Amino acid sequence: MKCKVNKSFAFAIVGLVLAGCISPPERNAVPKALVEQAQIKEYKDIRFWGDGVPSSTMVEEFVAQIRAKVERNRKQGKTTHLSILSLSGGGSDGAFGAGFLVGWSEARTRPSFDVVTGVSTGSLLAPFAFLGSAYDQQLKTVFTTITTRDILEKDILRGLLGGSAIANSRPLFRLISKYFDQSIMAAVAREHRNGRRLYIGTTNNDAQRPVIWDIGAIAESGRPDALNLIRKILLASSSVPGAFPPVQLIVHADGKQYDELHVDGGVTGQVFLYPGEFKLAALTRRLGGGVTQTAFIIRNGKIAPEWKKSKAELFSAAGRAISTLIKYQANGDLIKLYGITRRDGIKYRLVHIPASFDVPATELFDKKQMNALYNVGYRLSRNGYRWVTTPPGLPVR
Repeated sequence: MKCKVNKSFAFAIVGLVLAGCISPPERNAVPKALVEQAQIKEYKDIRFWGDGVPSSTMVEEFVAQIRAKVERNRKQGKTTHLSILSLSGGGSDGAFGAGFLVGWSEARTRPSFDVVTGVSTGSLLAPFAFLGSAYDQQLKTVFTTITTRDILEKDILRGLLGGSAIANSRPLFRLISKYFDQSIMAAVAREHRNGRRLYIGTTNNDAQRPVIWDIGAIAESGRPDALNLIRKILLASSSVPGAFPPVQLIVHADGKQYDELHVDGGVTGQVFLYPGEFKLAALTRRLGGGVTQTAFIIRNGKIAPEWKKSKAELFSAAGRAISTLIKYQANGDLIKLYGITRRDGIKYRLVHIPASFDVPATELFDKKQMNALYNVGYRLSRNGYRWVTTPPGLPVR
């Protein structure tokens, strides 16, 4: 007598067996009581909570650099102007920001930014934007020549059977390592010594909190592992949960070693200037006046709703809902930044992908679409962009 085996049951058994083989190893996560103490060993003052404030040492170092700049300008009868550039997340839409920055250079109106911040795809733009127009060719190359296979390797079965993601990020790490090399790190360290700051945002997945990393401080540390740490931070900032594995960072607290898992900075904020608890206006008042400030925000995405016929299928419907969630999260972040700038007397300047852009993508990182986005951004700034001065949802001033 032959026994019939239910195929679904058989597949379920195989799946459970494979899941046991694929499951990630056990972690030694930082205990809740030690989260505030955890630090990367041998480093000090290289990061702070995005919902907190930097250490007093980090603040005083920055104020000292700005004070020196103010005093130099006063001797020449000049007003000191501080420029902050904030680069949002957006995946392949980062090509828009790359094009805008290059066109801005060619228009000869792009400032030398005192502070540059980046999240997700913005974190990949940020080092080149920070270092200035001399690095525009790298910006263009990265965001107009890559395809999906340069960013990820699909590993859907592993992800569905207990792995940490449906793709691995080895190609993205190779790309980051190729362009953020020793010479770039040395240039970032030099600008940090000159008083400028480069901040990258990640999300601590255990703590559910944003983390802001001072990339210049890491670059200037002289530590042999500095370059690899920066690359891992850039990878973490770009690692969309579920799509990419989280990035594990080894930390120490209370004399013991633990690990943290960091994911895409866009999980806790699509764009940031500085923590809301950090009041820049109070610091500039300490300098005795004579300081003006502008925040330039590049939103690598559209802010208006986009109609699209969606399918009543699990992944299609979920994907559409997630993209909508991200859009409105980003719009909320733009409003939050506006509130901060109003409080601190900073001019608010926003650019985003025009609603009229309609080149479709055939894959996650479609070279044709990215080139089209790059060209749109380039033309906007090259021809003298008229900045938006209020966030979405508020009347234009």
